[in-house]
Amino acid sequence: MLFEMPKNIEKPTKVLSRNGSNAPALPKGLKGKYEDGRAFDVVQYFDAKLILKPDFFDSVRGFSVFSDLVAEAASKVDKVKYKKFDLSNARPRIREVMFLDTADFRLYNNAFILRRRTAYQDGFPIADPEVVFKFRNGDLDKAQSTDVRPHIAGPYRIKLKAEALPLKDQVGGFRVLYAHNCIFPLSSVREPDRTSLKTIARVIPAVAGIIGESEERVELVNSTLVEEVLMDIGMLDFGKGLVAKANISLWRSLGDHHVMCGEFAYQTKFARREDVQSASRERVEDLFIKLQLIASGWLFLGTTKTGLVYRLKGNPPQAHE
Repeated sequence: MLFEMPKNIEKPTKVLSRNGSNAPALPKGLKGKYEDGRAFDVVQYFDAKLILKPDFFDSVRGFSVFSDLVAEAASKVDKVKYKKFDLSNARPRIREVMFLDTADFRLYNNAFILRRRTAYQDGFPIADPEVVFKFRNGDLDKAQSTDVRPHIAGPYRIKLKAEALPLKDQVGGFRVLYAHNCIFPLSSVREPDRTSLKTIARVIPAVAGIIGESEERVELVNSTLVEEVLMDIGMLDFGKGLVAKANISLWRSLGDHHVMCGEFAYQTKFARREDVQSASRERVEDLFIKLQLIASGWLFLGTTKTGLVYRLKGNPPQAHE
């Protein structure tokens, strides 16, 4: 499960919309320290994500057609350029994604997401599986002050991201969730029982308070393994050296290959916190709004990829997305 093969108080931040004026500045966050004295992580990434209806993705053509819509939206935003990739001979990247949680969805109900993903090529894994752990919440202070660092004997990567999603019931605006992410290789978890909650609490101390001394285990959420088909479709240039690769991922349930959704995304990285409030960020947001309006018929509103997996059996948890 986490760690082996199987045998939102994610409440969005204040709704933002663009109606001819600048969007409100993102919260600046805290300047505190974690228990070991390390300064709080700051937001340096701004992700824009659109969940797409699965109907359009029965072939690579769907990726190419949506890329044309991105080009159209970019042409309507001042100083934004888009270079479309030639997808005629492109091979998608394939990853297997496993969501792990308790039977009562205790992690997700407390804004934590735990998953394992494995990259494949020609049917075989090509790298050490990764553990992806995140705290995702609409409150930046909560996301920032949650220390997601693992206790492992190996490398890990930390990102604090502002994730822009469309409004839940209409196009032309966006809401923001803050994702404090940690990614590390599975091989760094040197524990005999990787599905035990006690093991997880030791490896990921951030969840210890909701797990306690329980003897339970995590299990595959809704008994569903996800196959992710990922393609880079183009490169966005927002000016002043700010570029972002645009991609579309398609999520299918392994076994029956039921297509759950697609997701268009681009991620921008800012060198300084001050840059997240800059004119470049406004162009990143403007493109997101324009694309929603142009591609409105493609949009699957009111959910996230994670949310769809948790709702597959019709018994939704207390999501905060």
